[in-house]
Amino acid sequence: MIERTLVLLKPDAVQRGLVGEIISRFERCGLKIVGMKMHKADAELAGIHYAEDEQWLVSVGEKSLNSYNKRGVKVDKTPREIGALIRDQLMQYISSSPIVALVLEGHDAVKHVRKVVGPTAPKDAAPGTIRGDFSFETYHMADTLERPIKNLIHASGEVDEAEREIAVWFSEDELFEWEYLIEKIFYGK
Repeated sequence: MIERTLVLLKPDAVQRGLVGEIISRFERCGLKIVGMKMHKADAELAGIHYAEDEQWLVSVGEKSLNSYNKRGVKVDKTPREIGALIRDQLMQYISSSPIVALVLEGHDAVKHVRKVVGPTAPKDAAPGTIRGDFSFETYHMADTLERPIKNLIHASGEVDEAEREIAVWFSEDELFEWEYLIEKIFYGK
């Protein structure tokens, strides 16, 4: 199924000069760029992207709480409070410097991009993935420095999430329909 997904090259990717390398990885595996721009998010846009969704806040907080418990770190906050703190950190980080926003299109684009990018925690990412090749960040490091994990990229996790996020960053007239020559090879068009 042909679908679209959002990718944000975060401040650490832009500041380290990895934009071209990362984009080429997506192009080499057959994903088509249908939207691309450099953007400096303000607090409002960051807040819309990282929507204050109760389920997301609690889920992120629970994951973090489990991680703290595994490391033997005592935390006196609820999962929701931890999730809200993480959301605030993510919003501050995404708006701290320019980012490059991409809309990629292809067969199972959401899952395909996530596979190319690698797991959220770069220490868990295999060599050959973007995070595995270009980042060594850990949650422990981020927690110690009281900041979000610097993992180079935001990639939508689900098709409905991608649709919502694309609408946050791009207007319809910023997305382009065009024929990618390799579509004939991949899809028999």
